[in-house]
Amino acid sequence: MIAHQELEELQAVVPYEGNYQHLQDELRRLDLLIRLRTAALKLAPPAPGEVNADAAVRISHDDVEWLLGLAPPRDDGTLEEAGLRHQLEQCQHDIDARVKASMGRGVFLALPYLAHLLGLSPLELQAVILCLAPDLDRKYSLLYAYLQGDNTRTTPSVDLVLDLMCGGQEARWHGMTHFPAEGSLFRLGILHQVASPPGTVGASDLTQPLMLDPRVRNYILGKYGVDERLAGLVTLHPPSPSLGKVLVEEEIKGRLLNLVRHQLTQISARDQRLVLNLHGPHGVGHQDLALGLCGDLNCPVLSLDLEALLAREGEFDDLLRLVFREVVLLQAALYCDHVDLMFKDDDRARSAMVRLAEQIKQHARLTFLAGEKPWLPKELFQPAVFAEVKLPMPGVPLREAAWQLALERLVAEADPAWAPQLASQFCLTPGQIRNATEFLESQRAMNGRHEIGLSDLYAACRRQSTHKLGELALSIEPRYNWSDIVLPAEKVLQLKEICYQIQQRHRVLSQWGFDRKLARSQGLCALFSGPPGTGKTMAAEVIAHELQLDLYKVDLSRVVSKYIGETEKNMSRIFDEAETSNAILFFDEADALFGKRTSVSDAHDRYANIETSFLLQKIEEFQGVVILATNLRSNMDEAFTRRIRLIVEFPSPDESSRLHIWKLHFPPEAPLDPEVDFAFLVKQFRIEGGNIKNIALNAAFFAASDGGVINMGHILRGAKREFEKIGKLWDESAIPRPR
Repeated sequence: MIAHQELEELQAVVPYEGNYQHLQDELRRLDLLIRLRTAALKLAPPAPGEVNADAAVRISHDDVEWLLGLAPPRDDGTLEEAGLRHQLEQCQHDIDARVKASMGRGVFLALPYLAHLLGLSPLELQAVILCLAPDLDRKYSLLYAYLQGDNTRTTPSVDLVLDLMCGGQEARWHGMTHFPAEGSLFRLGILHQVASPPGTVGASDLTQPLMLDPRVRNYILGKYGVDERLAGLVTLHPPSPSLGKVLVEEEIKGRLLNLVRHQLTQISARDQRLVLNLHGPHGVGHQDLALGLCGDLNCPVLSLDLEALLAREGEFDDLLRLVFREVVLLQAALYCDHVDLMFKDDDRARSAMVRLAEQIKQHARLTFLAGEKPWLPKELFQPAVFAEVKLPMPGVPLREAAWQLALERLVAEADPAWAPQLASQFCLTPGQIRNATEFLESQRAMNGRHEIGLSDLYAACRRQSTHKLGELALSIEPRYNWSDIVLPAEKVLQLKEICYQIQQRHRVLSQWGFDRKLARSQGLCALFSGPPGTGKTMAAEVIAHELQLDLYKVDLSRVVSKYIGETEKNMSRIFDEAETSNAILFFDEADALFGKRTSVSDAHDRYANIETSFLLQKIEEFQGVVILATNLRSNMDEAFTRRIRLIVEFPSPDESSRLHIWKLHFPPEAPLDPEVDFAFLVKQFRIEGGNIKNIALNAAFFAASDGGVINMGHILRGAKREFEKIGKLWDESAIPRPR
């Protein structure tokens, strides 16, 4: 019967039409509280006078009656206190009933919602209303001055809140416990305590004026934009159901969605905190994944740029507090970008890390920590649930999907083969693919071009590769193609087979399942061996040119160190950077690094063997392309050469090859004397292609300073200089003059 009666009463209640209608009722209730307090003061009403806000003029009791819209007091000067209390109780009952009915209808009311979010008591909520009232109606400033007995005190204080809400000294003392400095009102900056006006007598914490934060005021009044003080630090993303479009492995998305739903959507998990550490290469989809997950939960995301926040060192704590107030007010998930910056080994970074973790534990139900490295001090978030999620470099199918999306926007009629070709050739993240196409769009706009070809896309891909490798190795611009290299046909075919293996790697390893048969390495390592000058470096350039990949030659002088552990450290840096550089690593004179292990006779030999074993391991684990060149294959460690799939021997050129090389090294534009006898040069000098290149270049410079035509005399002079350089005997008399 009681339940039925309550249901009938609830059905009879008229919900609020909106937020402002509810605010009007709250002000009506505040007026009743003020009337009740005025009656309690038992002031004798003076003659009615003009209302004046001047601090030098005291506001009279009649002024208060006029401000509250009341009739002149009765002759006995008393108010019916019992009647006021009855009106106040009825007003409170009506407000509570209408709020409940409104919530049942889905009507948003800012004040009840704010109290729910922060767990505010009725007394704390009333403090918020008191601070809001003067912004809605100026009369409250005058009323507060009257109630506090000082025309300069036009803003409320904790003391005034207690006067209005608490009857009796014991109730006041209990009410004081609702306003600690670490409480929700002050910790999140909902209210601020400001200094008392100069000359205030008996000032204390109770009498200090309270001020409602402008952002909170705007929130209550229906203006939901992010705090202006956070401009440049945060971005608000409304919920958007886009998880299906996020280019991350389906298995990862499914596991994360199950975890988030399990932890945050159960009633028992209302106060549960979940921290997800998303780590992986730049552009792999950290933010897209977070937005997709939250879109599925219909939850907004507040994205925080930690790099920008850490740069505001003197304001860090205040701004961090504002960030988490937004998280609470907007009921948003927090996405923290650039968390790797907090891993620096200094006191400032460690302190910032601890303060961020404390705020997360107190205020954020769902937090994403995004970076390239995993977050190590997981215990900082206890008792929150912490989950580490590694986002690997996407496989070819995801990269192909990213390219298809990018090319649809970039090229009107892209060749269908471009997307799979680019995806297989370049190991780029979806973010890097977007950046590559955006770069091409800007270039097209600047240059006024309308067509974009495959070569442009290749160049844009190389531009996205990590450039830190240039600090550790020498970048070589591939200038040679197949027509420039002179080798036996079988050797050229071997070089082309290397290109085929790189181009078809995805099909064989992934689609045909051979990756499951490989214990470790899915990269490609080739060894070029042969005498100096036989074309090993040129062959590496030809392969890089054919595949449109960058080529980096490792500078051994910067890698090999006499100090224990330094060589391994340098090699680790090179291979780590090369993983994301989409480049071919070229080690010339590789036997200096990968030479034979020796018998152990002292500590140095033992360490040298450890060093060699370490390098073998790095080669095996590397997923990219490595080309090693050595002048003497016999110097290479046999255990290492057994693990190399492709070995190409570069022979010394025969006569026909040398003839072709001699002709190849004199460009068509060069002023060459018709009497130059290449057949004589071939028979007279049994040298490698590298030596021939040097001789041709030297001869050209000699000719440039001597008549401007390259003749046999210049070439022979160039040959003499080359022989002297390489330590070969030059016998002038033994060289007959050519015909």
